Amino acid sequence: MKAVVVVPTYNERENIDALLEALLGLPENLHALVVDDGSPDGTGGRVDEWVHKEPRVGVIHRPGKMGLGTAYIAGFTRALAEGFEAVIEMDADFSHKPAYVPDLLAKAAEYDLVIGSRYIGGGGTSGWGLHRRILSEGANAFARGMLGLKVRDCTAGFRCYTAAALRRIDFSSVLAEGYSFQVEMLVRVLKSGGRVAEIPIIFEERRHGKSKISRAEVFRAIGTVVRLSRER
Repeated sequence: MKAVVVVPTYNERENIDALLEALLGLPENLHALVVDDGSPDGTGGRVDEWVHKEPRVGVIHRPGKMGLGTAYIAGFTRALAEGFEAVIEMDADFSHKPAYVPDLLAKAAEYDLVIGSRYIGGGGTSGWGLHRRILSEGANAFARGMLGLKVRDCTAGFRCYTAAALRRIDFSSVLAEGYSFQVEMLVRVLKSGGRVAEIPIIFEERRHGKSKISRAEVFRAIGTVVRLSRER
């Protein structure tokens, strides 16, 4: 299965070289597509150096922070245009271990969307405080309850879509711009008749830099779930 990993970045210069090395070193012959939102720390320039020396690396440069959701949609659109059969999304900060990518791809042979889940047997988190755990688990419980979802980790950002699943979604209908984008995409896949599976992962706190989750993003996520519940 021809696969590409879409990685949105903003100030990930400390992580991007190691991440690309890890992804390209996997036996699946992966491609990587970085969507950089004008990182002031020069992340985009570092990726340009990779593009010049490694044909399996691509980059989309955007002028500034335009939202996680639009970054992924830009990456998905490019991936579909270039004929990839599977599209993986993951963070650049090693919270998502590249070693799990082969497991996602293997499961994608049977399912339209495979989620790297913190909240099924064998999954979990590492390095989180009590507040972060409560926030994440509460967000997932809220989404499941409001939307009638059986998926345990609705907000997970480590996942693999088949190209067929993405083609069934009208990207213009996806309105979420931040982390709630993951919930909206899950709902869109299910509404289109897609089959969804979860595999266990251990989510680790980022190696370098700061978390980009803000209180405002939490409230936007609540609004997204309420909006989607009204579409049911």
